[in-house]
Amino acid sequence: METFFSLMGGFAVALSPANLAFALIGSVVGTAVGVLPGIGPIAGIAILLPLTFKLDPTGAIIMLSAIYYGAMYGGTITSVLMNVPGEGASAVTCIDGYQMALNGRGGAALAIAAIGSFIGGTFATIVLVVAAPPLAAVALNFGPPEFFALMVLGLVLLITFSGDNLLLGLLSAFLGLALALPGTDFVEGTPRLTFGRLELMDGIGFVPVIMGLYGIGEVLADLERREEELRRPPIGSTMLTRQEMADSAMPIVRGSLIGTFLGLIPGIGTILPTIAAYAAEKNLSRTPERFGRGAIAGVAGPETANNAYANGALVPLFTLGIPASPTIAVLLGAFMMNGLTPGPFLFRDKPDFVWGVIASLYVGNVILVILNLPLVGLWVRLLNTPRSILFSLVLAFTVVGAFVTSNSIFDVGVLLAFGVIGYLFNKIGLPVAPMAFTLILGPLTENALRQALSMSGGEVAILARGWTSTGLLALAAAVLAWFVAKSLRAPRAAS
Repeated sequence: METFFSLMGGFAVALSPANLAFALIGSVVGTAVGVLPGIGPIAGIAILLPLTFKLDPTGAIIMLSAIYYGAMYGGTITSVLMNVPGEGASAVTCIDGYQMALNGRGGAALAIAAIGSFIGGTFATIVLVVAAPPLAAVALNFGPPEFFALMVLGLVLLITFSGDNLLLGLLSAFLGLALALPGTDFVEGTPRLTFGRLELMDGIGFVPVIMGLYGIGEVLADLERREEELRRPPIGSTMLTRQEMADSAMPIVRGSLIGTFLGLIPGIGTILPTIAAYAAEKNLSRTPERFGRGAIAGVAGPETANNAYANGALVPLFTLGIPASPTIAVLLGAFMMNGLTPGPFLFRDKPDFVWGVIASLYVGNVILVILNLPLVGLWVRLLNTPRSILFSLVLAFTVVGAFVTSNSIFDVGVLLAFGVIGYLFNKIGLPVAPMAFTLILGPLTENALRQALSMSGGEVAILARGWTSTGLLALAAAVLAWFVAKSLRAPRAAS
């Protein structure tokens, strides 16, 4: 009952005119970000972070969250109508969605994607409401050793799932940890690795780094790709037949369960839930031969899992402070930029903020359904924007954003430098995600480690003082061992 009243209070916050406007703006911008190939939700949030710098924290996170799940849906439109996924999670939708469009049922594919996304996102949000308070209550008993073990597990999961090559992932992660070292020592209060530069007293800002890696880096990489002539089939009617509704019912149910469950596991990534949902539908179908030829279940299941994962991935962030994906890691950075640390203490210290953001997830899903089907034509026309104009605007926006965040030309230099680094990383196959993860989570992990060692007088044994911290460290070691074994088997399998 207490949770119900908290949620009702959250709706009062989310439905205020200002926060409702932020949810609307985020949904529209997020859909546009998802529609435009070459940007994607990570780059979209990273580029737009400076917009929220002067906003109220609740409105800022509501808008950024709406950009996130709006982008997850926006990629569907180009997947169905042009066979071009706006972001990676929508790639599976191309298989049957585009075939439905060629058969004159593109509108129906977009309609079932919108319905499935709404149901999946709503189901995952209900799970967040039910699961978050008890998980947060358990996590409130965490001390520095348990928090350190939790951060280690999060880092291991994010690093191992960010690429197929563990060594490259670790190299990128250590570079991120090195970037987290300069600044003022938070225990002794003395400058550390600042090299006499006042700009480094607060450390290297994660906002220009993330904007450079994911914004400018992606733009530079995308400029090398040739712009192809796209065939655009007619949208067709958005009305679903009875048979299409019947064929979509159980895929939507299964997609909600698959996406939400996988969202609870840090490091899974956005693509696996859609692949798992598609594979489940094809294997359970009585007519698997229809898949790849325009089966509506091949759109309903993955699209539902897509948005269910997006909202389900917020459970570890809100309750434990662990980002479940690269996009959530950037969202974690937005929390920290607004002076908020996700985790159990947020429920205790900022209940209006937490429940306001959670309630906004319901509101945002309703907004997406109302907006997207009538505006499909507008989103398609957005694709006619020349890339030269689009990317010029992105570059200009990131430079201005990096400057206004701290009013420092130094941060503009950091932005441009990491834009080049992100581009070079893409060229040589070095993942940029671990660097971004460790830059954000590194200081939190170091803080917990030093607090734990201070409690024990330097005894490392305190890190495994109880079943919780020991279990989390053992799980991290098991995940790392599994990934090493997988990496060693891969060359043999290839040969």
